[in-house]
Amino acid sequence: MQPDAPHTDSDPTGNAASSTTRDINALLNAEIESALGGMSIEEILSATNTPRPVTRPANLNPIRRTSGGRQLRTGRVMEVRGKDVLVEFGPKSQGVCPLSHFESAPTNGEQMEFVVERLDPFEGVLILAREGMITKAQWGDLKVGQIVEARCVGMNPGGLDMEVAHHHAFMPAAQVDLRHVEDISIYLGEKMECEIVELRRNRERMLLSRRRVLEKERHEKRAALLHEVQLGSQRTVTIVSLQPFGAFADLGGVDGLIPMSELAHGQLKQASDAVAVGDVVEVKVIRVDLNSVPPRLTLSRRQVMADPVVTALNEIQVGATVSGTVRSVMEFGAFIELSPGVEGLVHISEISHERVFSPAQALKIGEAVQAKVLSLDQARRRISLSIKALKDAPARSSGRDRDGRDSKADALQPREADPSMRKLLLKFGGVGKDLKGGLSKS
Repeated sequence: MQPDAPHTDSDPTGNAASSTTRDINALLNAEIESALGGMSIEEILSATNTPRPVTRPANLNPIRRTSGGRQLRTGRVMEVRGKDVLVEFGPKSQGVCPLSHFESAPTNGEQMEFVVERLDPFEGVLILAREGMITKAQWGDLKVGQIVEARCVGMNPGGLDMEVAHHHAFMPAAQVDLRHVEDISIYLGEKMECEIVELRRNRERMLLSRRRVLEKERHEKRAALLHEVQLGSQRTVTIVSLQPFGAFADLGGVDGLIPMSELAHGQLKQASDAVAVGDVVEVKVIRVDLNSVPPRLTLSRRQVMADPVVTALNEIQVGATVSGTVRSVMEFGAFIELSPGVEGLVHISEISHERVFSPAQALKIGEAVQAKVLSLDQARRRISLSIKALKDAPARSSGRDRDGRDSKADALQPREADPSMRKLLLKFGGVGKDLKGGLSKS
């Protein structure tokens, strides 16, 4: 007896299928139909190849473009860190913009528009700039008043040849710095931030000014400096100008005057004897006048320097022999410079053993001399010197003349009786009587 064959159902075509398989296919087909939403496979493929419009949240501004094609995006300031401003565009999109691109430091949470320059692949942040303050400029973005990064590629007597966005530009010599620069060749090959003061694209003409950028920076620093500067404070400054009455120094936004008497210890004929343009020195603020226009600051370099006279007084000893140079000759003597800022006085009576009627006849300005230290006055900061103390005194006269006669004896010989003498003898004692000196008792 043969076993019963498995129970099967037949479909309309006559093909047999398991009831279990048929149920699974039915469920799968129903799920696919539901997912397709009544669309055919061809319709789905066509819709997939057609780009869909990207919808943006209603609260975000659409991305704009500059005339040069760069992207403009609105972001929120997160933090000002050093010289950088951190900006957030979304949870996973941040950027960095230089603080120098802002007229004043932005506040946290402030929303503003930025130009996207590029993506930093190492840091994963966007490098940003404010519109009109682009440093990596493109020709289509340039406009008058914009701050751009330019490179000096040449020079001529009138100024510097510059390159901006692969286009030629020119910067007059007067616009290179805040003050006159004697040799502008020092800027060759340098990159610097400049302002576009003239732009004619049709003629390929562009004029730049670095001075305007520096003036803006200086103006921003001035307000902060005047707010913090205090009388008696010590600061580091740069000498920027020499004048007959002193020197001007830049404190970092404000110029202060160092009077001639405050440039150094001792007497100066000119400011260049103490400092030169470009020198970086320490000074003390000795006067602040904020009511004047512009505000005036008076500085002293002398007060922060060691006094060479005090140092010399502590090192020199009375009786020592010193060398120096005659610096000035007066009626009463001559001043000898022993070292820069240290002078001693040789009185007229200490110049020579012989009688000196005028110091100018015995000493010449610039003459090198040696002298002996006679005294030191700490309180009056004076050094007394003697030149004759280092020289041998001349031998005293023997009292005899060339013929061997005693000159003193000759000097004691009675005067010959001339007519005047005879009259005196007759009046006071008669002829032939000796006259004796002395006081009368009567």
